[in-house]
Amino acid sequence: MKKAMMLSAVSLSLLLGSCVSKKKYTEIETQLDDTRSELMQTRVDKEECEDKYAQIQEKVSNYYSKINSLQEENDNKLEMVDNIAAMSTKSKEAMRRTLQNVDSEKLSGAKTLSDSINLAVSYNLTKSLNEGDDDGIDINVEETVVQITISDALLFKSGSYWVNSKAHKLLGKIAQVVKSEPSMEILVEGHTDNQTIKKESYLEDNWDLSVRRATSIVRVLQDKYGVDGKQLIASGRSSYMPLEDNSTATGREKNRRTRILILPNLDKFLAMLEE
Repeated sequence: MKKAMMLSAVSLSLLLGSCVSKKKYTEIETQLDDTRSELMQTRVDKEECEDKYAQIQEKVSNYYSKINSLQEENDNKLEMVDNIAAMSTKSKEAMRRTLQNVDSEKLSGAKTLSDSINLAVSYNLTKSLNEGDDDGIDINVEETVVQITISDALLFKSGSYWVNSKAHKLLGKIAQVVKSEPSMEILVEGHTDNQTIKKESYLEDNWDLSVRRATSIVRVLQDKYGVDGKQLIASGRSSYMPLEDNSTATGREKNRRTRILILPNLDKFLAMLEE
C-alpha cells in the first residue's frame, strides 16, 4: 500500500512536470511567432521609411535645383539700363567691382547707370591696351553703341597706314566681342586732319589715307583675329568730321583718329574685360 502510494505520487509529479513544460513551450512558441511578426512588420516599416526618405531626398534635391536654377536665372536675367541696353545682375556686380578701381574724380561724374557702364568699359579697355594709361583712347556708350575713338598716335606712324603692333591687344579684345555675336557688326572709320598730303607720298589725298587706315584695321581684325568679313565695315571720312579746330597743332592731332563702333552684348563685354 505504501509502495502504491509512492508510485502514484511519482506518477502525478511526472504528469504535472510534463504539463508545465508543454505550457512553457507553447508560450515560448507564441512569443517566437509574435517576434517573427514584429520583425516582419519592422522590415515593412523600414522599407516604407526608406521609400519616404528617398522621396524626401528627391524633393530636397529638386528644391535646391530649382533654387540654383532661379538664382542662375536671376543672375543672367537681363534688365534695361536707362532704356539703352540690356544688362544682367551678374554683369552689374562685375561692373561694380571694376568701378572700385576707377579714379574717384571720374567716378563722381557718373550720375546714371549708363554713365557707370561707360566708365567700366572705358577703364577695362584702356587698361588692356595701356595698363591704365588712357591717353589717346576715348570710349563712350550711346544708345547701345560702343564708340571707341583711338588717336592715330597709338595706331599709325605719321603718313602711314600700317597698324602699330602695340594696338593689337585692344583690337584683339574687340575681336573677341564681335566673334561672340555673329549678328554683330563693327564699323571702322578713318579720320584725318585737313593738311594736304605730301606730293612725294604714294597716297592720293586724305580720302585715300583715311580709307586705307580703316581698311588696315579691318584686315588685322579679320586676318589676325579671325573676325568674319561679313561683320566688318571699313569707312574713310577724310577731314570732314573734325573734333577740334584744324588751325592748331593740338586740334589737328585730335582730329587724326580712328573710330570703332560696335553693337555689343554688354553682359559679355563686361565679363570678358573684367580680367
